[in-house]
Amino acid sequence: MKAARWHGAKDIRVEEIAEPVIKSGMVKIKVEWCGICGSDLHEYLAGPILIPDKEPHYISKETAPLVMGHEFSGQVIEIGDGVTRVQVGDRVAVEPILSCGECDACRLGRYNLCDHLGFHGLAGGGGGFSEVTMVKEHMVHKLPDGMSYEQGALVEPAAVALHSVRQSRMKAGDKIAVFGAGPIGLLTIQAAKAAGASEIYVIELSEERKAFAEKVGATTVLDPSKVDVVSEIRRLTNGGVDVAFEVTGVPVVLQQAIDSTTFDGETVIVSIWETEASIQPNNLVLKERNLTGIIAYRNIYPAVMKLISQGQMNADLLITKKISLGQIVEEGFEALVKEKNQVKILVKPS
Repeated sequence: MKAARWHGAKDIRVEEIAEPVIKSGMVKIKVEWCGICGSDLHEYLAGPILIPDKEPHYISKETAPLVMGHEFSGQVIEIGDGVTRVQVGDRVAVEPILSCGECDACRLGRYNLCDHLGFHGLAGGGGGFSEVTMVKEHMVHKLPDGMSYEQGALVEPAAVALHSVRQSRMKAGDKIAVFGAGPIGLLTIQAAKAAGASEIYVIELSEERKAFAEKVGATTVLDPSKVDVVSEIRRLTNGGVDVAFEVTGVPVVLQQAIDSTTFDGETVIVSIWETEASIQPNNLVLKERNLTGIIAYRNIYPAVMKLISQGQMNADLLITKKISLGQIVEEGFEALVKEKNQVKILVKPS
């Protein structure tokens, strides 16, 4: 079968690899659609970041080259002994977290905080940029009737957004800011709106993404190249937002997000970072502000699928291009680098 594998930064190759052989407790899936994630783009441009390059991953026992792709949906084509959650023919989305089940976080049910956290499609074991892949039974969630495979491929990034809002201190009626209107930022807007945010300020440079932000629920969109966004947010909100979500991974933006909050406000870091970022701690200390980090999601896929199927999160509005596996480098990764109008690109592996 064909699969796209990461060999190094700027080196992703579509190659022929062996189809996985079914094992006990496992589910084999024919992948229908897989999205290119911001994390995938980081690995393409500056990896390895999460990909195990020299030492085998603790859970998968694999090193690069690895099959990429962790935002995907597909159809069950084979199940191993003992599998009861799904049957052959079921349409599913995959929760791609690899966790050890042994560390303190895993024992407490916080598997996304696993000491050995990995992702199917980043840490080994296969991935969604392949015609067929295989995962453990607990990672598979049946799609609701009427939910498309395209929507199913967007459950994973939508889960990141919903988890970030759930983990924040945001309450219904609060004012929030979202720094960055990429896919996760746009989904965070929708998750915050569904949770009752009264005012949503979005900070974005791209004209195309500004338009997307307005379409999905932003009340005010600010361009940091034209205004001092911190001063403007504080003026418009009479003191600052209750919660700011940092979704860019750009060092200077982190301080802006902190400064945009009111006293006792909160900044939630959603990004995966390629570099370090410096902040002025007194900007937290003197206003008793809070700084929170989130990673991925946990126990949230059913809720996300319900929000999407009910139309409260219009994840598929973000799809700007659909391509085949053979186009993944030039029309996928390179397009996301060069074309600012691209938001979410879906790949059809088969």
